[in-house]
Amino acid sequence: MDINTAIAEMHRAVTLEALQSLKVHYLGKNGLLTQEMKALGKLSPEERKERGRVLNEIKQALENAVRGREKELEAQALQSQLERESIDVSLPGYAFPAGGTHLTSQMQAELLSTFRRMGYSVVEGPEVESEFFNFDAINMPDWHPARDMQDTFWLKDSGDFDVMGPEGERVNNLGGLLMRTHTSPMQIRYMIEHTPPFKIVVPGRVFRYEQTDASHEAMFYQLEGLVVGPDIAMSDLKGAILELARSLYGAQAKARFQPTYFPFVEPGAQFALWWPEREKWLELGGSGMVHPNLFKAADDYRQKMGLPRVYDGMTGFAFGMGIERLALLRYGIPDIRYFYQQNRLSFLRQFKN
Repeated sequence: MDINTAIAEMHRAVTLEALQSLKVHYLGKNGLLTQEMKALGKLSPEERKERGRVLNEIKQALENAVRGREKELEAQALQSQLERESIDVSLPGYAFPAGGTHLTSQMQAELLSTFRRMGYSVVEGPEVESEFFNFDAINMPDWHPARDMQDTFWLKDSGDFDVMGPEGERVNNLGGLLMRTHTSPMQIRYMIEHTPPFKIVVPGRVFRYEQTDASHEAMFYQLEGLVVGPDIAMSDLKGAILELARSLYGAQAKARFQPTYFPFVEPGAQFALWWPEREKWLELGGSGMVHPNLFKAADDYRQKMGLPRVYDGMTGFAFGMGIERLALLRYGIPDIRYFYQQNRLSFLRQFKN
C-alpha cells in the first residue's frame, strides 16, 4: 500500500460519501491497512516490532488526512446549504424623488458664469418698482410713446409696499407702483449708488400685462448688462457680445448688430448671435450706448441726496436679453408657456441636471 497515493485520494474526495468510502477502503475492518496489520503475526519478533511501528504511523497519517478533509467538506456543504436556503430579509432601498434645476435657472447660471469671467459683478433689484425708476429716470416720461410698448401691471394699493431708493429712502411718492416691466431700472439705481467705472449684469423676473401665446408670457426672466466708464465705445459693446457668442456657441460664433430704437440708449441696436452648429442667426436682445439723459438723471438724484455729480464726461453701454428666449432658440422649444404655465414634468425632466 502506497501511503502517498492514499492521502492524495483522500484530498481529492469531493463529497463526504466519497471520503467515507476511501476510509473504509484503507482503514475499515477489511481495509488494506487492517489486512497488513493482521499479517504481523507471521513476522519474527524483531520484524513485527519495526513493521508495527511503521503501520501505526501510516494509520495515524491516514486518520489525520481523513479528519482534515472531512472538516473541509463539511464546511463546504454548510456554506452551500446556507447559500441555497438564505433569505434576504432586508427591505429594498427607496429611491426618493429628486428635483432638478429649472431650465431657466440653468440658462441664467450659464450666462452669469460667462459675464463673471469677463469681470462683471452680479446685482439684483426689486420686482415691485416705482414709476420713476421703471420709466421716468430711464428716459421714458409719462408722455413718451415707448410706454405704450409695455403693458404694465399697476398696483392699486401702493400702501402695501415700501419701495426703497438707493440710499434706503422710501420712493412711493415717485409716481405709482408697478411690477417692473424690465430689469432696466437697476441701471439708474446702480448709477446713483456707485461711482464709475463699473461693469454689472442684472438677472431677474419681469412682468408684462399682455395676452399670452406661444412666444409671449406675462412673467419671464431678463438679463441686463451695464458698463460705465471713461471712453467706453460701441466697439466695447460689440466685443462683449462677441465674447458671449463664443462662450455659448464656440470659437466660430459671430455677432451682428442692426440699428433700432430704445429710449434709454443712443445709438441703439438689436444684436444676434451666429450659431455655427445650426448655421443660423439667433436674434437675442437689444443694446446700445447709454443715453446721456440717464447720466443726467443719476447725477440729479445724487445731487438731491447731497452726493457729488460723477457722470459728466462718462460713457457706457447697456444690453438686455430674455433668458427663456435663449433656451427656446437653443433647444427648439415651440412654446414659452411650457416653462411655467403648463408645468409639464415630462418637459422639465428633459433638462434635469
